[in-house]
Amino acid sequence: MSSVESPVSQEKSEAIHLPKTSESEKLKRIRHTASHVMAMAVQRLFPEAQVTIGPWTETGFYYDFDKPEPFTDEDLKAIKKEMVKIIKKKLPVIREEVSREEAKQRIEELQEPYKLEILDDIEGGPISIYHLGEQWWDLCAGPHVETTGDLNPKAIDVESVAGAYWRGDENNPQLQRIYGTAWETPEQLAEYKRRKEEALKRDHRRLGKELGLFLFTDPVGPGLPLWTPKGTMLRSLLEDFLKQEQLKRGYSPVVTPHIARVDLFKTSGHWQNYQEDMFPLMAEDEKAAAEEQGFVMKPMNCPFHIQIYKNELHSYRDLPIRLAEFGTVYRYEQSGELGGLTRVRGFTVDDSHLFVTPDQLDDEFLSVVDLILSVFRSLHLDNFRARLSFRDPESDKYIGSEEAWNKSENAIRRAVEKLGMDYFEGIGEAAFYGPKLDFIFEDVLGREWQLGTVQVDYNLPERFDLTYTAEDGTRKRPVMIHRAPFGSLERLIGILIEQYAGDFPLWLAPEQVRLLPVTNEQYEFTQKVASQMQQAGIRAKADLSGERLGKLIRNAEKQKVPVMAVVGAKEVEANSLSVRTRASGELGAMEVSQVIEKLKSAIAQYEDF
Repeated sequence: MSSVESPVSQEKSEAIHLPKTSESEKLKRIRHTASHVMAMAVQRLFPEAQVTIGPWTETGFYYDFDKPEPFTDEDLKAIKKEMVKIIKKKLPVIREEVSREEAKQRIEELQEPYKLEILDDIEGGPISIYHLGEQWWDLCAGPHVETTGDLNPKAIDVESVAGAYWRGDENNPQLQRIYGTAWETPEQLAEYKRRKEEALKRDHRRLGKELGLFLFTDPVGPGLPLWTPKGTMLRSLLEDFLKQEQLKRGYSPVVTPHIARVDLFKTSGHWQNYQEDMFPLMAEDEKAAAEEQGFVMKPMNCPFHIQIYKNELHSYRDLPIRLAEFGTVYRYEQSGELGGLTRVRGFTVDDSHLFVTPDQLDDEFLSVVDLILSVFRSLHLDNFRARLSFRDPESDKYIGSEEAWNKSENAIRRAVEKLGMDYFEGIGEAAFYGPKLDFIFEDVLGREWQLGTVQVDYNLPERFDLTYTAEDGTRKRPVMIHRAPFGSLERLIGILIEQYAGDFPLWLAPEQVRLLPVTNEQYEFTQKVASQMQQAGIRAKADLSGERLGKLIRNAEKQKVPVMAVVGAKEVEANSLSVRTRASGELGAMEVSQVIEKLKSAIAQYEDF
């Protein structure tokens, strides 16, 4: 696990392994069958409820229902009891194959229109149906356990209900989605619940509000965060940290617009391959809209950086060229898919595009990976896996030649093998224009997130006709490396809030020191010290609210300020501060100049005070 551990029971968390669905075929079967058992229980208790879809997930399962009245907490308890009854009957789970016509006839007899739509989407035949005993069935491809008795009722729970649009479309009927969880053992269920409770404590949406970092409002719209001064400071600290690292490594900063002509993204291929994730076209009139002419909000920064490269003639002596930007991009995410900062509609990417000769590719790729690993170490994000995100040879969504893809994938494989990195392959996870090396981070709650990424691209230089003058005087194509150590800055901040439980290390804390005067007689001295600290580059604040000292301390603790300095009459007389920290507790009285120097040193070294 990361060195930034939860303060609660690290031993317990390590002692019980929670298998992921992707790691356990047995768990997949358990959860898939549990979803059917839940649907059967619902229709036993509420015959008017119509079932739609019910897949397994990484932590359990869900089923969507069309039911006139909303499910209540009491309903969920009743559903759980009914599930236990079904499990104890040890009903056989039977697979049956029928013709499309037979399946349609059976569905019409049940009068379930959603199943008819699902049937229409199933290609080929015959149609697979799964029965629980002889009493209940649904369209399903499986897999399942052999009988309901293979489920452990003490390792299953019905958790919650939420709204969900049919097929994720806001124009369709709103359904009720019941979530459940299922595990192999009661111990795993207990550990899952513990982690879930810990997740609620660490929830970045709650902590972000309590710490005053960001907010969402209806007038602005879902998925579009507003950053407060404290939150903006946190963003700026992360941006400045990476910008300084990039300057040391020869990157050149650039700034690009938020919108561009749609033709730019037609050339890159985004319009043809990524259009459903882009915001709609902004056209001047109906004719322009019909001809797909106008402007769009950018989903990626790479076409803009390509234009900057293409603006000048380049020699092999100029390469590599490394262009870097904290560029905000926009994705038209469905409202039901949004989740705090981890899934938003407008987010900032620490984007950079390197234009290199083929001979420079391996060294530059390794240098980028070294930068990403350095960033992770500084943020204590050390629990990650490397995924080689390659294309699916059976898919037609990728652009470019077989040769270009083979060269790109081989370059990534060479790099990770040279570095001795543990990695796994994700077939079908490549971008449409090139393969990637993705860093999949596991947080303190066992959830996985994609953060940093590096991509090798031979295709966009070809589509945009990029060239450089080679040593022999001929015009040749550069290779592009796309890279983002943070990935989405918003997602990174959401993860860091939960990773640290809002208790940021000294160098990253928006407010590093809070000065607490015992009485108003110490206000002048307190303000003077706060000013000295601010001039030294320390983010210090004097609390002159007039509250009693105990309340001042509690307020600073609640805001998770790393360092507190009490100022009383003795401290004023001795030009000192009585220092206490969240990391080390009471440190006693120290001269003001000594405190400032120690703070500066700790911040510079990314250490606690």
